[in-house]
Amino acid sequence: MSADLQLGASFRDPSGFVFRKNGVLLRQVNRPYLESLKRLTDSGLYGELTEAGLLIPHTEVGIENAFSDEAVAVLKPERISTISYPYEWCFSQLKDAALTTLRIQSIAMKHGMSLKDASAYNIQFHHGGPVFIDTLSFEPYDESSPWKPYRQFCQHFLAPLVLMSFVDIRLSRLAASYIDGIPLDLASSLSSSHTRFKPGIGMHLHLHARMQAKNADAGTKKETRGGFGKNALLGLIDSLQSTIEGLKWKPEGTEWADYYSDTNYSDAAMIAKHKLVAEYLGAVSPAPNIVWDLGANNGEFSAVSTSMGFQTVAWDIDPAAVEKNYLQRRADKLMLPLVQDLTNPSPSIGWALRERDSLIERGPANAMLVLALIHHLAIGNNVPLLEIASFLARAGEWLVIEFVPKDDSQVQRLLASREDVFPDYTQEQFEASFQGRFTVIKKDSVPGTVRTLYLMKRRAS
Repeated sequence: MSADLQLGASFRDPSGFVFRKNGVLLRQVNRPYLESLKRLTDSGLYGELTEAGLLIPHTEVGIENAFSDEAVAVLKPERISTISYPYEWCFSQLKDAALTTLRIQSIAMKHGMSLKDASAYNIQFHHGGPVFIDTLSFEPYDESSPWKPYRQFCQHFLAPLVLMSFVDIRLSRLAASYIDGIPLDLASSLSSSHTRFKPGIGMHLHLHARMQAKNADAGTKKETRGGFGKNALLGLIDSLQSTIEGLKWKPEGTEWADYYSDTNYSDAAMIAKHKLVAEYLGAVSPAPNIVWDLGANNGEFSAVSTSMGFQTVAWDIDPAAVEKNYLQRRADKLMLPLVQDLTNPSPSIGWALRERDSLIERGPANAMLVLALIHHLAIGNNVPLLEIASFLARAGEWLVIEFVPKDDSQVQRLLASREDVFPDYTQEQFEASFQGRFTVIKKDSVPGTVRTLYLMKRRAS
């Protein structure tokens, strides 16, 4: 019996969709898109984009692999190790994704084609950089029509970037509430006092939002989309590019952005911890395909994992720490820094709660690094140790975890502004809480500290 499953994120486009067949990811191409697919290939656009690393490459497989009778072709795209979403990206990731989308549009026009949609969800991070994943998003360029995805691009890219740059970096989380992009009137209202006199933002956000409202009031579907003709569209793309390039955000002022320069680790202790983490990861068997570093901060120990050849996702709650990690390690093709609040992780959202997978649904990871994190969850957020153990058992199989006791300076920092109501936060209780879910394989004190490192393996259920 064939195990075919259409992905919940891929159902809106009549041109085709993505599905899994016996665990392999495939893309079905339906009859309405056949001529556009042929033109994508024959025009040389597919070759130029894939060679530049801008479009995910694919191979064509037999039609017998199709999900349904509407298929005229079945493609097998190159595998992406970790799917991420715009509300998990740092500022520079979203900015790079926006500029990649515009670059693809410019290249497409040289080949007589154009993007028919410009969703941020069409971008993933692969081998260290942004890549477009929706092969069916290209159509023949029609000079008589405006650029269809102009509003979508502004909602998915420009609006959140303006809010992050000028208002508050945490407003990137609005993208999780507005899955079709942040409404332009909302973004305009929130940012107007900061940006009303900035020409590019004024045109593509504020004027755009007013035109939308005017047309809605008039009961018409007309919308300003940047004019007609090739030169007008090229001018629109250039204007959007310069506007996006002009947006800046400096990662500073957040609570944990400079954690490793403000910790109690000596140089010798840090070196010793590096060695222990590498030793523990090396003991994971079989070697992990994917490592999640939960509470990765600026990627200090994620880099240990990637240096061993492991694909590593460096999750952290602090957007400044993730921004620094991304900017410093763009050349590391095995590392993906992402923003994640483990006390409120990314949920399943979208139509029927199936369009975007939760954090847990994108696991389990083969191995996890959980370093200098337990005290933040247990003391900083009142999460019981048993609950932490249960969550981690769902998230991954192998666990490299650090226990930080109360007499550590970082725990004392947490307790300085609150009453100590955590009598169960002890090393003994930590071990007891985890033993029902994990087996301890190794255990070592971190030299020069009061901390202890553990290697654990999840117990068979």
